[in-house]
Amino acid sequence: MSELLKPRVAIFKTSGINCDAETAYAFDLAGGSAEIVMGEDLRTGEKKLSDFQILTFPGGFSYGDDLGSGTVAALELDTYLGNQIERFKEKGLILGVCNGFQILTRSGLLPMGTLGERGATLDRNDNGKFVSRRVNLSVEPNNCVFLKDLSSTGPYEFQVAHGEGKLVMPPDIRKQVEVNGQVVFRYVNAEGLPTQEYPANPNGSEGAIAGICDPTGRILGLMPHPERSVSRSQYPNSRRLPESFVPEGLAIFQNMIEFARVGV
Repeated sequence: MSELLKPRVAIFKTSGINCDAETAYAFDLAGGSAEIVMGEDLRTGEKKLSDFQILTFPGGFSYGDDLGSGTVAALELDTYLGNQIERFKEKGLILGVCNGFQILTRSGLLPMGTLGERGATLDRNDNGKFVSRRVNLSVEPNNCVFLKDLSSTGPYEFQVAHGEGKLVMPPDIRKQVEVNGQVVFRYVNAEGLPTQEYPANPNGSEGAIAGICDPTGRILGLMPHPERSVSRSQYPNSRRLPESFVPEGLAIFQNMIEFARVGV
């Protein structure tokens, strides 16, 4: 793909975020042109979100998770980057993975797309421990504009690595999220059914919800790491996989790139 046709992806970076390089690699592998962008450079104007088509908040421990996971970074978005974010989300795509999902919920961008108005949180795992393991996910019929064609596939196998991944919402917002098709991923058991049971559901998230989008379908957040399932070598049983196997996480990045490319 010509460099001129490659959608540009901003990988948000600040103190404590540590999954930026592998997330950038996933987008490049999918056909995009990823750049790690410091939050400070967005604040000063050295970098501008308007130069990108996709904005991603990767995993890690932003600002050491002081005041709660993603809280300080969320305040940074609202206080210093609010105008840029509001303009960007009208046409661009936004992805948050793990700590990035925590940033999106604490900023209010998920679940309802309202910056500064929190409608959900990601609480401590039910077992009170940091959990790092592979889990299976179903892709639900959903309103995410770049993932609709994945709803008939799965289950997907991704890795989780978090201590605060239990998605909690007030009953009225939870109902809206379900009715509006904003639930994109759920944790499933060996039979492919949504479950509250550990370890298939690693955190006890309500409704086994692992990932959601906003009402426009342009903002997606999930706790599992799709960037850790874009290469055969990332799978523990890689030598036993058939030659035809396509890493499941790659499809998410490819779909985002293709959707953004059409709009470029």
